Amino acid sequence: MAASHCLQLNCKPLANKFGKLSPNPIAKVSSIRCSVTTPRKRYTVTLLPGDGIGPEVISVAKNVLNLTASIEGIQFEYKERPVGGAALDLTGVPLPEETLLTAKQSDAVLLGAIGGYKWDNNEKHLKPETGLLHLREGLKVFANLRPASVLPQLVDASTLKKEVAEGVDLMVVRELTGGIYFGKPRGLGTNENGEQIGFNTEVYASFEIDRIARIAFETARKRRGKLCSVDKANVLEASMLWRKRVNAIASEFPDVELSHMYVDNAAMQLVRNPKQFDTIVTNNIFGDILSDEASMITGSIGMLPSASVGESGPGLFEPIHGSAPDIAGQDKANPLATVLSVAMLLKYGLGEVNAANRIEAAVLDTLNRGFRTGDIYSPGTKLVGCKEMGEEVLKSVDSQVPAAPCHAVCSSEDSPFAAALDSPNPNPKT
Repeated sequence: MAASHCLQLNCKPLANKFGKLSPNPIAKVSSIRCSVTTPRKRYTVTLLPGDGIGPEVISVAKNVLNLTASIEGIQFEYKERPVGGAALDLTGVPLPEETLLTAKQSDAVLLGAIGGYKWDNNEKHLKPETGLLHLREGLKVFANLRPASVLPQLVDASTLKKEVAEGVDLMVVRELTGGIYFGKPRGLGTNENGEQIGFNTEVYASFEIDRIARIAFETARKRRGKLCSVDKANVLEASMLWRKRVNAIASEFPDVELSHMYVDNAAMQLVRNPKQFDTIVTNNIFGDILSDEASMITGSIGMLPSASVGESGPGLFEPIHGSAPDIAGQDKANPLATVLSVAMLLKYGLGEVNAANRIEAAVLDTLNRGFRTGDIYSPGTKLVGCKEMGEEVLKSVDSQVPAAPCHAVCSSEDSPFAAALDSPNPNPKT
C-alpha cells in the first residue's frame, strides 16, 4: 500500500432507489449541482440500477459520488434507465432502445446488477443477461479490467492461508465482445443420429486480439511490468492465433515481461501462488471464470469493481458481483464494490484521478475503522448494513477536507426514479 493509503489499482487512465417502478421510467433527468466553487468540469452519467441488490448499491454509490464531486468541484447530471429484469417487467425487453441511446450519449455508465430467479426460465432473448451482453456490444467496450487486491484489513477474510493471500495485487484484462459468447454459428440442432445438439463457436479475428493485447500491455507497463497471457493454445486453434498475435504485439512493449500460461494451469496457480501474477490478459470465457476465481482470493466478491472500456465513447463501470436476489431489499448488500466502481469511473472514464483517489482512501478508512457488511465480517469488527456502510464511507470522504454544503436540484419528468434515488431510505425493488 502507498503511504497515502489509497487503494492500489496501480493503473492510470488508458485514454485521453428504486421503489416499485411506475409504468414510465424512461423520461427522467436529475441534475446534481454540488461544488465548493464554480464546477470546473461537468459530466453526464447514466445510472442503470438493474435488479436485485443493484438499486441499493447504486443509491450508496451515487451519494458517495455526489459528495466527492462537491469537494472536487465537479458537476454531474444523472439519467436513470431500466435494464435487465427491471426493463423486461416494464418494457418487455432486457435492453430498451432508449436505455442504450442514453448510455451512448453519456460520459460514463454505472451499472448495479442484472438478473434474478424470476427470469431464469425466460427464452434466451428475454433473459436479463442478454441485455447486458447487448449493452456491452452497443457501447463497443471490448476491454474489461478487473482488479483483485487483498487489502491488509481483509486478509483474514480470504479463504486462502494468510501467507498465500497477503500482498496479492493483480489485474485481469478480459476481452469482452468476442469469443464464444458472440461467435457464430451457434444454436440448437439435430445431428445425423437424430440427437439434439447445442453448439457455439470460439472465434477471434486478429484485430480483436491486437487491441485487447495493447491495452493489457499498457496496463502492465503502468503496474509492475509483467503480463501473463492465458490461453489453451495446445488444443484450440483460436488460442493458437491468440498467442501468435500477443507475441507480435509484445515487440511494441519491450519493457514489459511477457509470459504465457494454459488456462487450466492458470486456474490452479491463482489458488496456489496468486502473488506471481501482475497483469493477466485472456479471452472472454476464460476471463469470465478466472476473474471470479481471483475475486474470492480477496475475501469477497462484494469488494471488487470493474471497468469496461473501448477505443472511444463512454465506459461501463460495475461491481462484479451478481444481483443476489436472496438478500435484495434486506439492507445486507455490500456496496463497496460499487463505490470502488465509481472510483474507476472517475479514474478510467473521466480522468478525475484526485476524485478517484479520494473515494479509494475513504473505503480504506472505513475498513480501518472496523465497519463490515456480513460478507466480510469477522469477530472484533462492527457488522453494518448496506445503508450504514454507505454513511460511514461518506464520513470518510467528508473528513479528508471540509466540504461546502451540497445543493441538489432534481427535475422529475414522469419518472419513478427521483424520489427513491434521492430518498435517504430507499425501498428497493425485490
